[in-house]
Amino acid sequence: MLTRCLRTTQRFKRYIPTLLACLLLGSAAPLLAQTTEPKVSVGGGLRTSFTYDKVSHATGVDQFSLNDARIYISGSANENFSFMFNTDYSSASNEINVLDAVGRFSASPKFNIWAGRFLPPSDRANLYGPFYAHEWGVYTDGIQNGHPFIFQGRDNGVAYWGDFNKIKISAGAFDGGSLPTGSKEVLGAARIQINFWDPESGYYLNGTYYGGKNLLSLGAATQVQDGNTATTIDFLMEKKLPNEGVVSIESEYANYNGLGGYPGFGKKSEGAYLLASYLFPKKIGMGKFELLGKYAIASSRQGANFRQNTAEVNFNYIIKEFNARVMTYFLDKRFNIAAKLDEWQAGVGLQLQIP
Repeated sequence: MLTRCLRTTQRFKRYIPTLLACLLLGSAAPLLAQTTEPKVSVGGGLRTSFTYDKVSHATGVDQFSLNDARIYISGSANENFSFMFNTDYSSASNEINVLDAVGRFSASPKFNIWAGRFLPPSDRANLYGPFYAHEWGVYTDGIQNGHPFIFQGRDNGVAYWGDFNKIKISAGAFDGGSLPTGSKEVLGAARIQINFWDPESGYYLNGTYYGGKNLLSLGAATQVQDGNTATTIDFLMEKKLPNEGVVSIESEYANYNGLGGYPGFGKKSEGAYLLASYLFPKKIGMGKFELLGKYAIASSRQGANFRQNTAEVNFNYIIKEFNARVMTYFLDKRFNIAAKLDEWQAGVGLQLQIP
């Protein structure tokens, strides 16, 4: 009996290292899961449309377009340092280009430094881009985002920005030689924004929050290069009503004084627009319907009295805010000189995003 017990004990000892290893691996599993957790996120966005385009004295054209196709990549090195790398398809060149390539340092919401390629401090319309704009026909009015840029509003440079509860400020310096301005001087840019109701966090902005915030926001921005300036003032009011409907009003005034502006307006131009929308409260199927209207006037401030009037109407179906929406639109552009032909468009656009 004693001999059998000794043999069993010796046999058991051979398994002790294996049992200890299993116990150690089991207890370390949560730690291993934490240390191997991916630090990189990948997303994408798509805007595509069908449009009927009619220019005065010409036959109308039907066109299917791939307006934008983007890949979003972001990640963090530690709690203070992170990066963002985004690409976008250019329908003009049929190529994929670098949109954002940014190294980001964040000590707190009040102190952030970005360096690389990104949107400089500018008007709200530039800081929300086509995917977070409220209307479909963004950047067609001769006013929004007339600043000089390398690609899709972006410049190479460095900027500071900070959120001070309801006040947001940003300032930066950007490479002038890579901009189509004819000057190699550094471009300086600054913006200040006050949110009287709900605050907005982050550097990039939205054209609407579809009722997610009650906003009363006023922003002013300027860019300066070699004595020339581009100055904007923008306004956004958005309110969720007691019936769960959402009313939104957006406006901007822009003055391009030798810096930026739209083709055809010369070196000096100015303009303003007013946008209003109503998101119906009742959900029908997967989403809610929205009615939107916008009117803009842009004019040259030198030489001939060149003026562009732009009207746009949208009837949108909002499925999941900016991640899934179908937007039907009518856009009408009229000019006061015969050298520029009037034009109108009607179409339907689809936007999908994986953030």
